[in-house]
This record gives sequence, C-alpha cells and structure tokens, in this order.
Amino acid sequence: MNKNLFVKPIIVGLLSFSLLSVINPSYAGDKTMSQPSNQANITESVQKQVTSVTEAKTSENRKKIVDEAVAAINETRNALAALEAKKKADALAALEKVVGKLEIIVTRNPELAFAPIDVRVTTHDLYASLKTIEKAKKEALELLEDGQVQKARVLLKDLASEVVISVANLPLATYPDAIKAVIPLIDKDKFDEAKAALQAALDTVVIIKHVIALPVIRAEHMLIEAEKLAEKDKRSDKDNKALSDLLENSRYQLEMAAALGYGDKKEYKNFYKQIEEIQQKTEGGKSGTGFFDKVKHSLSDFINSHF
Repeated sequence: MNKNLFVKPIIVGLLSFSLLSVINPSYAGDKTMSQPSNQANITESVQKQVTSVTEAKTSENRKKIVDEAVAAINETRNALAALEAKKKADALAALEKVVGKLEIIVTRNPELAFAPIDVRVTTHDLYASLKTIEKAKKEALELLEDGQVQKARVLLKDLASEVVISVANLPLATYPDAIKAVIPLIDKDKFDEAKAALQAALDTVVIIKHVIALPVIRAEHMLIEAEKLAEKDKRSDKDNKALSDLLENSRYQLEMAAALGYGDKKEYKNFYKQIEEIQQKTEGGKSGTGFFDKVKHSLSDFINSHF
C-alpha cells in the first residue's frame, strides 16, 4: 500500500466526509467518447462492496491506535494549557504523565517507530467521462507550459477518484526527547520557550496516507459479479446483458483509473486483454468456470502492490 509522509498537526477525532467533483463546467455535457451502457446502475450495484472494502481498511487502521500515545498527546496539550495559565506545577505533572506513557510504548514495542493516534477518512469521487479527464489533463499541461501553475492546479486538484485513509502517528524517535527537553525550561520559568517547544513537538506528528483508487476497486467487484453470471448455465437474455454490461463497465473503470494515473498505463493493458478474452469465452451464452482466474490474480497483485 502506498504511503506518503508529511508533517502536520494532529487530527483530532475520526473525520469522514465525501467530495464529489465535476471537472470544468465547460466539459460537463461532453458525451462524445464511448461510455458503457448502464454505467450508473452498474456502478451503484457494487457500491456496497466498495464501501465494505474501505470500511474494513479504516477499521484495520483504527485497531492499531496506541492508547498510551493518544494519552501522551492529550497530556501534552494539557501541559500547554497549564503553561498558558502559568500553572507550573500542573504543566510539570502533565509532562510527567507524557513521559510515563511514552516509556510504556517503547518498553512494549521497542522497534515501533510511529505510534498511531488517530484516523481520518476522506472520499473524493469524480463525475466525468474519460474524454473530459483527458481534456482537463491536456489543458493543465498547456497551462503549465505557459507557466500558469495556479490555473493548472485548479484543474488537477479534481483529477482523483479515491478514498484516502490518513493515519496520524507519534514519532517515537523524536517526541520523547522533545518532551524531556521542555521540563528544564519550565523549571527555570522559561514559559514562553517551553510553550514554543511543546507546540513544535505537537507539530511533528506524522501523517501516513493510504490511498484506495475507487475505479480499481469498483472494477474488481464488477468482475466478481460477472464471474457469477459467467458460471451460470443456460443464462437468460437478461443475464447475458447483465454479464456484458459488467465486463464493459469493469474495463471502463480500469481505463478511468489509468487516465487518473493510478499506476502506469502499461500495467492496465494486460487487464484489458484479459477482459477481452473473457468476453470471447462468454459470448453467445457460453458458460464455464476458471474464465476469471487470470484477471482476478493479476488485479489482486496490482491492488496489493499499489494500494
């Protein structure tokens, strides 16, 4: 799973919200690029499974939260508030608790570099055709070539269809020493310096971002549903249409993922080929098992290595 590190103040509480973007209103009615039939309904049909995947990943990360690290952050904030009120004894008492909590963490997990303290979930979904995405990318490149970085940035910021699970972590290599260095400052009544040092320590909380590309997960579950129909003997015309729609839409989702840069475009060519093979094996109402083994395996490997 991809991990992007950057330094940022701690995020308090589990925040979950969604963003729905429509790229550049001038493109909103663009339907010239071929889109699969029944796209909205097929996408909606796998939404429950997609939500389950993201919720499971979020739950998995929440279970890793270290209670002592959360307590250490809270006591650090209590110490900062005490210093604001010039309550020296309260500040020192709070920092003693911080040091104690950190010692527990290090003793229990001497190899742990980051102690998870909080989780934030952001969903950014995109309403746009492939042609719309390509137009926006082309326009952004032209703007960048002209040196109009901020205008390009406006276009590029919406080119995402993903769930981002941001995990706030206490850096155990630096945080304990930073806290201990504040205690002598308080002893010498250097409250302003102590407050600045505590705030600096709080600002070193590390955010690790786990990105889940929604089009890829949607494609995976469309293929799972398609496999059930492909194995069904004597399919009805309705079943055949549903199977065809699922296969077409799974490819379209993968094309969208490629257009948005979730992995190298070259990696997706193999998926397209495998889906075409399945379409050939199931045309005319033909059924059987094992048709999806290759694409499921390669797509699973792709997801595990990228997300």
